[in-house]
Amino acid sequence: MIRTQIQLTEEQSKMLRRMAIRKKKSVAELIRMSVDELIQKEGEPDNRQLRLKAIQAAGKLSGPTDLSINHDDYLAEVYGE
Repeated sequence: MIRTQIQLTEEQSKMLRRMAIRKKKSVAELIRMSVDELIQKEGEPDNRQLRLKAIQAAGKLSGPTDLSINHDDYLAEVYGE
């Protein structure tokens, strides 16, 4: 494990200590559990979710239809070459 320091408000510290006693766990364990829950809830989307978002975006974006073919010309326009 990696040791780290955090700063808590007085109220957070007090509530965590009470909860730790009630649940018979250490404050550190409660914090690790909370971090795991946050990561699971808001972590990186899996590949399936990313593919679904890409499929949903298809056809919704506008721009030149020949961009993949004439990208050099468009870049020259933008950069003034």
